[in-house]
Amino acid sequence: MRVSSDKNEVDGRSEEQKRIDEWLPITSSRNAKWWYSAFHNVTAMVGAGVLGLPYAMAELGWGPGIALLVVSWVVTLYTLWQMVEMHEMVPGKRFDRYHELGQHVFGKKMGLYIVVPQQLVVEVGLDIVYMVTGGKSLQKIHDLVCTDNCVEIKLTYYIMMFASVHFVLSHLPNFNAISGVSLLAAIMSLSYCIIAWAASIEKDKQPDVSYAYKAKNPGEGVFNFFSGLGEVAFAYAGHNVVLEIQATIPSTPEKPSKGPMWKGVVVAYIIVALCYFPVALIGYYIFGNSVSDNILISLNKPTWLIVMANAFVILHIIGSYQLYAIPVFDMVETYLVKNRKFKPTWYLRFITRNLYVAITMFIGIIFPFFGGLLGFFGGFAFAPTTYFLPCIMWLAIYKPKKWGLSWTTNWFCIILGVLLTILAPIGGLRTIIVQAKTYKFFS
Repeated sequence: MRVSSDKNEVDGRSEEQKRIDEWLPITSSRNAKWWYSAFHNVTAMVGAGVLGLPYAMAELGWGPGIALLVVSWVVTLYTLWQMVEMHEMVPGKRFDRYHELGQHVFGKKMGLYIVVPQQLVVEVGLDIVYMVTGGKSLQKIHDLVCTDNCVEIKLTYYIMMFASVHFVLSHLPNFNAISGVSLLAAIMSLSYCIIAWAASIEKDKQPDVSYAYKAKNPGEGVFNFFSGLGEVAFAYAGHNVVLEIQATIPSTPEKPSKGPMWKGVVVAYIIVALCYFPVALIGYYIFGNSVSDNILISLNKPTWLIVMANAFVILHIIGSYQLYAIPVFDMVETYLVKNRKFKPTWYLRFITRNLYVAITMFIGIIFPFFGGLLGFFGGFAFAPTTYFLPCIMWLAIYKPKKWGLSWTTNWFCIILGVLLTILAPIGGLRTIIVQAKTYKFFS
């Protein structure tokens, strides 16, 4: 086991283990800078979820919506700090992957059973949503630009167009190899968020705007509220790759990786606030409860600006897709090479990665329900891994004094996260079912 990047310490791995670790995506490169952490975290967090925040506000209402946005920002920043701190809490050891930390806390087998399914649902779920978002953004660009005698193209084909990029990019070996893509994605995310709220202001408050709950009856309103909880939870998803990002930063006993990593996280969270709050509040203020589940769909003018915004979305989620795909590649390749004894070759990587892109594309084509997917995945898996699993680990390891500040804060986060996990998937699943009633598959 590699105990540290400090050259004076002993590396106890065998030659074969070293060779495998140098091949695997997460551990193959450890020369990242603090700003890599910043734009990787922005790319990881600011994604499809931000476009659904005005719609979430419409489902939650002004008071609950603003409260949940603010509380989620504070809580997830706190739990992200916990993750950064726990990365090297054992002297001489780095927890390079979320499930490795889980194994340390819950035991070798139980840690895998608790963390891996949730992390896979988050990462695969996000990549499916990104397939849908990419396809819908391409379709929106086509519809805005082509107005006369246009051939109508099914959403299925737009999703396939978006997927074609990933059949190429998925073969980049590790996080540092996609740093350029990730930096571009981070810039794009800030850009299209600015366009989204600026174009909303330009459109001005709609004459028939209403902030009342749009549900036809109280039961529907409750389900919509639950779905809105999940959509907000979906927007805070960066924790699922934070240890993997930190693993790329060099570390010595004198200069542990948590210093530059936390610096990057703070910068990233400031950018997250600059993206999330204006889009959510201005978008809801302008359109009220008639806002689309993707704010850019509600905006049509000025045409050139909305086309540009959708192009920025596509460029951003190209980077986001890769950021969440790499940990999945790492899990699959680690299992095949270490457990099934496959040789670490380029053609093993070629087959597994192309197969993954094809699967996420196919599921995205079958279930292109943006709002419902946000709500369902947001509650089902994003809330546990983001809101309360880090707190449970923290309590188990550090055992803070009962009713002390740390103990109380962690239990508050746990209760909030559990409520989101229980309630949000109910609303999200109902949204998917309602939309599926009128949807024609492969349309």
